[in-house]
Amino acid sequence: MRGRKEETIRFARRLRTNQTNAETVLWNRIRNRQIDGHKFVRQQPIAGYICDFVCREKLLVVEVDGGQHNESAADVVRDRRLNEEGYKVIRFWNNDVLGNIEGVLLTIQAALSG
Repeated sequence: MRGRKEETIRFARRLRTNQTNAETVLWNRIRNRQIDGHKFVRQQPIAGYICDFVCREKLLVVEVDGGQHNESAADVVRDRRLNEEGYKVIRFWNNDVLGNIEGVLLTIQAALSG
């Protein structure tokens, strides 16, 4: 299993079944290659973190955050670590996903093409 930790995998699976409303809304719009044929996976372990959504092909991580992430120093460290692994990280607030899904999708599409 190339060093994958079973505990991390179990936790990621639990997160998949307990998504927030915003995560569910976004997942329903990006799954099955709906954005220009790019495949996304959800709750993917990378570099010791579990990322909400990942396009492995384009090394893009999409995070959907609630208010607890406001000015989070831990998120800065996490993003830096993911960047070191070659991933670009984009973040959206829950209310952006729920209130402006089309804008969120356009931003993701631009990140995928850039």
